[in-house]
Amino acid sequence: MKVKSLQDIALMQEGGKILASIVKEIEGKVVPGVTTKELDKFAESLFQKYGKPSFKGYNGFPGSICTSVNEEIVHGVPSNRVIVSGDILSIDAGLFYKGFHTDMATTVAVGNIDSEVNRLIRATKKALKRGIKKLRPGITVGDVGNTIERYVDSQGFCVVEGLCGHGIGRKLHEAPDILNFGSRNKGEVLPEGLVICIEPMLSMGGSAIDYCDNQITIKTSDNSISAHFEHTIAITSNGCRVLTE
Repeated sequence: MKVKSLQDIALMQEGGKILASIVKEIEGKVVPGVTTKELDKFAESLFQKYGKPSFKGYNGFPGSICTSVNEEIVHGVPSNRVIVSGDILSIDAGLFYKGFHTDMATTVAVGNIDSEVNRLIRATKKALKRGIKKLRPGITVGDVGNTIERYVDSQGFCVVEGLCGHGIGRKLHEAPDILNFGSRNKGEVLPEGLVICIEPMLSMGGSAIDYCDNQITIKTSDNSISAHFEHTIAITSNGCRVLTE
């Protein structure tokens, strides 16, 4: 685990604020009739003003952002797919700025969506908030995962397994893995100065995952709808600080 200095965290917060503004602008373009490739092109124009997208070229990923629709969980490849009213779109974006990465995700309703799908989005967002609220020096990865898992279970949804959050800094993915399930007091202890990404991914069906035909995008095995939220957070002496707000 790579602990960050106060100066490092300040730079990451600077980049995180920029990333949050980019994601907000992308959200404003999500309307019925737009293609995910058009959203990606718009995102790239925003990234060029500030730094560079963390994802483009990462493990061969072709886009500037991940655009995952409905049953797609993460790593959605921008394409000519037209999103329509009733869809939900998860936007995952990362910014490399002044030597550091930040990473965040949000799920957006397209037009009018089913009430239960809307409840899934709200529950995923709240699961992230619950995980963040738990953070302070000395807790374990299992404490965070257990907090998220118990809340998700109470809402009647399912944590997608096989995918997780992560440490972040000069590399996009650093130790440790931040699971969305677990047992209290188990796993790595999280120290002051660590910067992590918590990213609950919830399903309306089962927890199993599969790859789409492009072998990049990951979806639910049962094709149930999935939602995804993520923030980059620094663990501080008095708790934590969300860097991507």
